[in-house]
Amino acid sequence: MKYYILFFILLSFIHTISAQDSTRKKLLRNKSIIALPVVFRLPETRFGGGVGGVATFGFSRDSIGAKPSQISFGATYTQNKQILIFFPFKIFTRNNKYYFSSENGWFRYNYIYSGIGENRVAEEKYDADYERVRLLASRAINANTYVGLRLNFENYNVTSTVAGGELASGRINGSKKSRTLGLGMSILRDTRDQVFYPRKGVFGEAFIVPSGRVFGGNRNFTKISADIANYNSLGKKTVLASNYVFTANIGDVPFNQLAYLGGQSRMRGIFEGYFRDKNALIIQQEIRQEIWKRLGAVAFGSMAFLGSQEDSFLRLNKPKFTYGAGLRIATKNHLNLRLDYALSPYGKGNFYATIGEAF
Repeated sequence: MKYYILFFILLSFIHTISAQDSTRKKLLRNKSIIALPVVFRLPETRFGGGVGGVATFGFSRDSIGAKPSQISFGATYTQNKQILIFFPFKIFTRNNKYYFSSENGWFRYNYIYSGIGENRVAEEKYDADYERVRLLASRAINANTYVGLRLNFENYNVTSTVAGGELASGRINGSKKSRTLGLGMSILRDTRDQVFYPRKGVFGEAFIVPSGRVFGGNRNFTKISADIANYNSLGKKTVLASNYVFTANIGDVPFNQLAYLGGQSRMRGIFEGYFRDKNALIIQQEIRQEIWKRLGAVAFGSMAFLGSQEDSFLRLNKPKFTYGAGLRIATKNHLNLRLDYALSPYGKGNFYATIGEAF
């Protein structure tokens, strides 16, 4: 069966608060909060709804040119009794001297398993409950480079699988449950001229994180990753954005920790995790064009390669690709509302509506 994604955000309630503090006694300035009800439709969830939003702000003690911080939040519930609670954040403080970011959430969700590598199987829907924290705490060593510690935690429990499927057979590592807890080193480079809608510069992170029983996990493996975004201004209203993502896993890796393709950030157009393997290289490019006042448009394309240490490190003769286009509606600080439609050779087109750029 072919699956599609339809995710509607109803902008029936948008509340924006903006303030410029004039005294040093106040902690924050340039505060902006966008809160909105959310309605979405997924093949695995049917209809769902809830509330979501984004808060952006700066610290009063920092200079006017300091980078803004962002905290997102959301809670949704679906007809299939699924729950998504999440609150990622990106915080710059002490005039960009310290940078903290994290993806935090608790999820009861459905996914599609279609095999590992080139060993494709009939699509299997499975249910999973999991908590996730991906925390980076870093300090600047010069104006644009940060070094720090990265902590990855995920407690993943598969609660339902397709009878007779590959996951139900127990042959796949982590098909019942897995607990990942790792701590490693990270280096981050940030030369962007803006945080939410860069027109020039680079933002990238590379890390190596060993996960294992010594930290409290139940698998021993190491994840090596580099995620680099580059931005070039092609004119007053045109930006070329490029994204390069490399991931390699070494050791006893559960299937949910494998490198994956798909989703709203990595290769829009296919379901998240539709392709997965130990290694992956993803190349994405996007032209962003401002059209009129707050309205903009984009065109994008992606190509990726999978591989593993047991096979070819990267199977360059078997590329995967997606492509699409979208509209943008600019908000305060250019934190855009994103409407994308993406296509691939692997199924029906997918529609995405969310806040912030893919990369």
